[in-house]
Amino acid sequence: MSDSIDRLHRAILAARDEDVATSKTARLLAAGLPKMGKKLAEEAVETALDAQTGDKARIVAESADLLYHLCVLWAATGIEPSAIWEEMERRERLYGIAAKVPKSDQKAGRREARADASGDPAPAHLSGLPPHRPR
Repeated sequence: MSDSIDRLHRAILAARDEDVATSKTARLLAAGLPKMGKKLAEEAVETALDAQTGDKARIVAESADLLYHLCVLWAATGIEPSAIWEEMERRERLYGIAAKVPKSDQKAGRREARADASGDPAPAHLSGLPPHRPR
């Protein structure tokens, strides 16, 4: 699957230079992060709603849309899919492949990403990302 995501990500990056009049991806990238986030959230909700009905074909279709919009967001924010794979590998080592990171560990990770008082660099998967700013 990572090959498919990598190809999709490269195609999205290439679409940045396409005409917004003819490319949905170029238009979405030009619309900015708020629009991208809204589209990502919409697809996540649609996927969840289809899951409640058990319609496998709709779940598959909406999941593909969700992955597309996630890749658009990654491309817009300068995140390479490899950063996601690194994070997943890190989590697998710590918690197992099917486990989600506990909330307390997620908060600790954000603190480390903002500024490590000891001077240690941020983990590779966080390098180049802007600091997290709570609302």
